[in-house]
Amino acid sequence: MANAVEIENLSFTYPDGTAALKGLSLTIKANTRVALLGPNGAGKSTLLLHFNGLNLPQQGQVRIFGREVNRQTEKWARSTVGLVFQDPDDQIFAPTVGEDVAFGPHNQGLPPLEIEHRVVTALEAVGMTAYRDKPPHHLSYGQKKRVAIAGVLAMQPQIVVLDEPMAYLDPRGREDLLQVLTALHRGGKTIIVATHDVDLAAEWAEQVIILQAGQTLAAGDGALLTDPALITAAGLTFPTVTKLFRHLPEIPVRPLPRTILAGVRAIRDWKCHSEHSEES
Repeated sequence: MANAVEIENLSFTYPDGTAALKGLSLTIKANTRVALLGPNGAGKSTLLLHFNGLNLPQQGQVRIFGREVNRQTEKWARSTVGLVFQDPDDQIFAPTVGEDVAFGPHNQGLPPLEIEHRVVTALEAVGMTAYRDKPPHHLSYGQKKRVAIAGVLAMQPQIVVLDEPMAYLDPRGREDLLQVLTALHRGGKTIIVATHDVDLAAEWAEQVIILQAGQTLAAGDGALLTDPALITAAGLTFPTVTKLFRHLPEIPVRPLPRTILAGVRAIRDWKCHSEHSEES
């Protein structure tokens, strides 16, 4: 599988002297679901802005599908990597939903028929077709998030990056948005989510990357989130399912489950083993 993102020794310091990234390196394979975790100040948001060239490296390299992101390629990077900001109100500004989604393709200089096709397809992907003629300020927060994603999808990026996509959503809104992200991944997109939500990372992500103080502390699968030393070092909490099993020493399963499905299997296996032991 090709690498969607390769970052080597990336450093970035803001004009006020704040060093946000300090020699960070990581690799993300194409068509994967990735959760980027870390405490406030770890460098997550700064890193996201490097994925599509809104920030350019001061030191080190960022490569998207093997192509270096720099001043000569930043326009290409922005069409290849779509970035969805945490607050949809920072991204939505047109009078209607349809006009907002059409903004990106229009700026790409695409013909009207192609713009129309992209708007229709993007709104269908996020379940917002019926809201095309609605003013965005009449929408719920979750609906605005979906419109913001549609605006990015209309640019037909290969990678979709989202900053805290579940923030301020109610439970139904979270489920709806998660279904959208899963469908995009099934359609071949690489999905990168920066989040504080360890349960989301544990249940959904194929790859987990943990940042701390502008560097990559750890990268791997979701099993990282059951490692006590790493969780402590990263200033994170265990996934809810893992917390439960840490308080159930009578179910000696290792590694500790981190997802609901794994937890259910562990309990069933333990129950089955206990019943057999009693019978014998």
